[in-house]
Formats: sequence, structure tokens, C-alpha cells
Amino acid sequence: MANILIVPVSTGTDAQAVTRAVAAALDAQTFRALDDNGAAEKLLAQGKSDDWLDAVVGETAALNAKNLVVEGIRPDPEKMFLATKNVELALSLDAAVVFAAHTCDNDIEYMVQKLNLAKQSYVTAPGVLAGFILDNAESGVGEAVAEKTGLTFFGSSSALGNLSELTDRVRSRLSPAQFRFNMIESARKADKRIVLPEGAEPRTVQAAAICHEKGIARCVLLAPRAEVEAVAKERHITLPDSLEIIDPATLVEQYVAPMCELRKSKGLTPEQAREQLQDTVVLGTMMMAQNDVDGLVSGAVHTTANTIRPALQLIKTAPGASLVSSVFFMLLPNQVVAFADCAVNPNPTPEQLADIAIQTAGSAKAFGIDPKVALISYSTVNSGSGPDVDAVIEATKIAQEKRPDLPIDGPLQYDAATVPSVAKSKAPNSKVAGQATVLVFPDLNTGNCTYKAVQRNANVLSVGPMLQGLRKPVNDLSRGALVDDIVYTIALTAIQASQM
Repeated sequence: MANILIVPVSTGTDAQAVTRAVAAALDAQTFRALDDNGAAEKLLAQGKSDDWLDAVVGETAALNAKNLVVEGIRPDPEKMFLATKNVELALSLDAAVVFAAHTCDNDIEYMVQKLNLAKQSYVTAPGVLAGFILDNAESGVGEAVAEKTGLTFFGSSSALGNLSELTDRVRSRLSPAQFRFNMIESARKADKRIVLPEGAEPRTVQAAAICHEKGIARCVLLAPRAEVEAVAKERHITLPDSLEIIDPATLVEQYVAPMCELRKSKGLTPEQAREQLQDTVVLGTMMMAQNDVDGLVSGAVHTTANTIRPALQLIKTAPGASLVSSVFFMLLPNQVVAFADCAVNPNPTPEQLADIAIQTAGSAKAFGIDPKVALISYSTVNSGSGPDVDAVIEATKIAQEKRPDLPIDGPLQYDAATVPSVAKSKAPNSKVAGQATVLVFPDLNTGNCTYKAVQRNANVLSVGPMLQGLRKPVNDLSRGALVDDIVYTIALTAIQASQM
């Protein structure tokens, strides 16, 4: 499937006519980015850009078109902000952008300036711009503009040239909007019951309400109802009738005997079990161990250790898993990549690092990301030396031997792993460099600092951490988690539960 976005760059352009002409030439379906009823404009005005993009991805996916030509947002002096959303739209749909222009006087220099200005919006989206269509131009004008702008000239809407390069593009990048759409849709289909031990924590309450409003999961808040209702009233949160709120004190006794059975090798007594079950994370983990819920999300208040320890004691690792690790899905502006391990293992051995790389490749693939695995270091290939580099070299070798079917390479510096131009000079023979989608950090210090720096300073949504290697899904939140982070982690947990 090839997506093409027609972006009008001058007020005299009939974008609808250009869209129809390109669609006819490619035997494609058409779609308008902004609907006639103003619903999209309302969402954008409310700052709900992600909701609009997710809706567009969903609507275009439903068309199931081999080729799709999208009419972009035209420039309007009174609504200039709207036209800036064409870049996000192109990235979300992984669409080739074709500028649609119209000339009144065949002024070549004016058109060159117009198109060069339009190009500036796409400097952070390399590979997106395909060319331009110019209407009402005399012979030779389009070619002259193309030579001065470096853009391909596709002719006019009434006499289109060769458009084959628009449909020959290889699509391997998963956009943030596509990732969100796929995740929410998969979670809805999974229809899982997820327990939230921090039931009266304000962000958790709001996230649970959103999950029920959107049908993402059936959430269970472990907290006295009065506490949850007080939080909801203070935060102006509407609690859906379907949202389960259970006082943990009413559940403890039914899990005492099962917990003693699970921990009998450790000599756990009923009194000790009763005491440990006062901790809602332990209680929620026992609910999962007894198949009363499908997954657990905690960590908005509790530490990672508080969340994971009960799972390791009561749920255990999955068959064949040598360790538990974590992955964050980082929703960068132009694609989604996986970061590991940023939450669990402080100083993994080369064998453990190799297993983390393989686990994360599997998680990436399960969520629609084509895994190209880079083991990150301060050295690329042989540019540096020392024990830390040696450990990454050994880990890479082990991972490659265990999974020769996966593209895995290292050591690679972050820029060599992700930036094609840097990869070309530093690692020209690598099948991963410059296009890595799974980035495995050498230790927790590096991984945690990197993900938080990217998340906060680049204003990137990070989904996770999602824990890998457990028999049932338990996922840990950062204590600085935003409401959206919690919503998406609940969705991840529901999907994991369906996959297990």
C-alpha cells in the first residue's frame, strides 16, 4: 500500500482537483484530512492532535486501499496552525508528500521561493518529500523550478508525468500514530481484566476511567471506594459504571491459602501470608496467579523492586526465559523504536545482554516493529577499546549465534545506529547501522538516563516499561509517569495477556 499526501502550498491551488487527478492516474482511493463537519478542527483546537491522527490512521486503514491519495490541509491565513499539521500527517501515514502549486504569472523565482519555504517544514522528516505538481504554468516553467529547488516535477493535474516512484516506496517505518492505533485496537479485541494496585492514586484513577471510556481494558482499582470517589471528585474525573473498585481488605482472606501453597517451599505461614497481602501489589499479583485477573500495572507510587519482586516469587519467569528485562517503546516524531533494558538489570553480563537483545526483538516484532537490533556502546565497531566495549562485542557475538535470523550488530554508537549519514562513514558494512529500531543499552545507568533524556527534553511519549520474561504480564510504571503513559501501559499489558 502506498500513501500520497497532496499538500497545497499556494492559495490559488485546487487541492481537491489535484488529489482526484493523482488518484485517477494511480487507480487509487482518496481521503480528506479535514472533514467538512469541523470535527477535526475542534480536536486540534483542543490540543488533541494525537486523537485526530489516530482517527485518521483508523479511517484510512478501514479503506483497505492498495494506493491512497490524501488531500492535505490547505493554507488559510486565519488558521495557519492547521497547515503545520501536514508534516505530522505525512509521518503518521508514512506518506510521500507532493506539493500542489498554482501560478498566475509564471514567475519562476516566486515559485522557487514558495516551494523552498514549504520545504523547510519537512527538514526533520527526511525522505518524505517526493516532488510537486504545478498548474497553470507555461512550458518549461515547472522544469526550471524543479532544477532550482531540487524537487521532482510531476507535471500539472491535467498532464501528469511518471508517478511510479510514488508507489514504489518501501514502507518499513512504524509511525507513532499507527503504533497507537494498532495498540488500542489490539487491546480492545483482547478484552482483558487488568488490576491496578495503586487504586486511589490520581493519575491511575484517571487512566482507568479513560481505559473504560475507550474500551481498552477492564480495569480493577484496589482501594476503598470512598478514597477513589474523593480523588475523582477533586480531579473532576467521571467514574464509569463499568469500572471495578474493590476494597483490598475484602479480598485478603481468600488468597491466604493459595499463597501459602505457592510459597510452601519457603515455609510461608498463614499469618505471614495475611501480613504480606496487606500490600496491594502482592494482593494484585495473587489475583493474577489465581487467574482472577489477566495482568497487573503498578509503579506510579511503588518502586520497580516493589512491583517485580512479588511477580518473581508468585508468577515466576516464562518457560525458556533466563531473566526478566524491560522495554520502552519510544514514540519519536517519525517512528517508534524500542529501548532496552532501561528499568531492571543494573549490570547485565554479556550472556544476559544477548538475551535482552533477543527478548526485545521479539517484543518489537509483536507490536509491529521490524526488529533491527543495535547493541549500543561508546564505540562503533573498533573505534574504542576497554572492558565495557569488550562486553558489548561478546554480547553481540552471542546474540548473533543464538539468532542468526535476526539483523543484530554492535557495538554501535547511538548516532551510528540511528542516523544513515553517520552510519555510512562509521559502519558502512553494517546491516543495522543507520536503521536500528531496537536499541539495547549496555547497562541500566546508560539506558535509564537515555530514555528519560529523550522522553523529557524531546517531548517524546514513552510507552512502558513493559516487562519481558515473566509467565504472566506484570508491568512497572515510572513514578513520574503521565496519565497517557499509564493508559498505554495498561493497553500493552492487555495485549501481552492475549499473546501469552
